[in-house]
Amino acid sequence: MILRLLAVASLLITVVLTSSAQQMADPEFNTSVVNPAYTKNFPRVLFDEAHNNFHTSTGRYKPFADLITNDGYRVIANRQTFNEKSLGTFKVLIIANALGAEEMDDEGADHPAFTDQECDAVRDWVRAGGNLLLIADHAPFGSAAENLASRFGVKMSKGFTVDLQNSETGNASLLIFSRENKLLLDHPITNGRNAAERLSRVLTFTGQSLKGPPGTAVILQLGDSALDAPGPTSRGVSVAGWAQGIALKEGKGRVVILGEAAMLSAQIAGPSKFKMGMNYPGTDNKQFALNLMHWLSGLLRER
Repeated sequence: MILRLLAVASLLITVVLTSSAQQMADPEFNTSVVNPAYTKNFPRVLFDEAHNNFHTSTGRYKPFADLITNDGYRVIANRQTFNEKSLGTFKVLIIANALGAEEMDDEGADHPAFTDQECDAVRDWVRAGGNLLLIADHAPFGSAAENLASRFGVKMSKGFTVDLQNSETGNASLLIFSRENKLLLDHPITNGRNAAERLSRVLTFTGQSLKGPPGTAVILQLGDSALDAPGPTSRGVSVAGWAQGIALKEGKGRVVILGEAAMLSAQIAGPSKFKMGMNYPGTDNKQFALNLMHWLSGLLRER
């Protein structure tokens, strides 16, 4: 039974990978915000597009960029290397699925997307009060972002994560993090500012596994049955105790690292127009996107 389910999960992951060119932002997704968090003093958000990013503010992550714009953030695309000057005036830096080559199936895609100097610049900017959202999906994205994550003491599995027990029925690559299965953990990001913003269920779409340094707050906890493999058809190893979403503080700044990218998108994929991300029915992914930005920008404080 386990081998059969793993085979199904591997097939589904392969379908997602081979249909990546068919993935597109869902034009029907509602990006409106009823009560915007910022109506003045709009926080400046730098959205990285200088490192062969699979997700950009005008491409597959347009719904996310539109959503946070409607919440009062000012989103600006980054097309420069990271340094003190390019980062200096921004409140939040967003990096989504950077690559070491132009396309995810190109040779060298798993090479570091950032130079050591850039990694140091981002770390120093965070320590001085900047706030980072780093998103790195399943292979090859984990390897491309590993050197930046390591600046904050975070390990990346760099593989493909599935969970036979905590997933949508018949699809072990659609991972469920909920209050019910106790994998959506207590944190200002999951609690929000009031009862209306409290999260109950977040879904992710394969991704990789993360482990933070001591003191890291786990948001999306992987279950004891979670497995991670170096490839979609490889044998998995246990990643019990790992996570797909973590938050930590570094100096005066804050960092959120996610091991899966589609959760904050709103995409349709393939001929069947399969929904992935904030548009997937029955999830709180849209509110999760808003809450994590609220935490990074300082609206949500520790209790």
